[in-house]
Amino acid sequence: MTGVRPTPAADPLRRFHPAVAGWFRDAFAAPTEIQERAWEQIAGGRHTLIAAPTGSGKTLAAFLSAIDGLVRRSVTGSLPEATSVLYVSPLKALSNDIHRNLEQPLAGIHARLHPDGPNPDGLPPIRSLVRTGDTPAGARTAMTRRPPHILVTTPESLYLLLTADGGRRMLGSVRTVIVDEIHAVVGSKRGSHLALSLERLQALTGAPPRRIGLSATQKPIERVAEYLAPSGGPCAIVDAGHRRRMDTALELPGSPLAAVMSNEVWEEVYARLCELIDRHRTTLIFVNTRRMAERAAHA
Repeated sequence: MTGVRPTPAADPLRRFHPAVAGWFRDAFAAPTEIQERAWEQIAGGRHTLIAAPTGSGKTLAAFLSAIDGLVRRSVTGSLPEATSVLYVSPLKALSNDIHRNLEQPLAGIHARLHPDGPNPDGLPPIRSLVRTGDTPAGARTAMTRRPPHILVTTPESLYLLLTADGGRRMLGSVRTVIVDEIHAVVGSKRGSHLALSLERLQALTGAPPRRIGLSATQKPIERVAEYLAPSGGPCAIVDAGHRRRMDTALELPGSPLAAVMSNEVWEEVYARLCELIDRHRTTLIFVNTRRMAERAAHA
């Protein structure tokens, strides 16, 4: 994408509250293609399946739309102490994703809403909590008494919440459900179990919550959309494909290659590897034997 900001009429952030749009512009150069396309479908109130490679911003696309609705209710004083957004992930290692896609946006948007200090208007801050099998019993009880606006959980914990009186009271106000890593469950017994929980949630809430599914790899995508939509209803598909742009190159040392390379040639290889490592945040080096891996690591 170019560095030129689109005109206001074409600005994909125009649909968001100024505090939400302002935070995004401060944090990112511009929305990704998948974010623009997803926001258009979500803004229309459609159940939406987002398929895009890792790193495309699809999780933030779902969260930002949900956060925007909460922000608009908060600034008008109509945000209740109730759970409105449910984020379900089959992975228990949620810390990094939640920090980047939920906690950072909430903190940044809150700072924009209250630049002169902590909440002078007395409006309740938007709160999020995580509920997994590792959550202490005391924290579980506390969140049913004072529900978070955004609840992060796993399929198994969602099932347990739906079987308990306190959990059902908390989930009865949910209006948006985000199902992450949907490909990891859709073809298994775990996915069947989650599908039942989503239908139970819909029966509990009365008005069907909007469902947003996220995944990097899904095939056939139409079947996954059928799984996500309530009772086989319509579901918008935002598909950016699963192949990322690749930059490939062949590197050779300056000295001739031989069946047994001298220490001088190895020093050339290691020096070039160090240059490449310094240019990148993450580097994976593949070799064909464990002995070679140990030798390269030692060097």
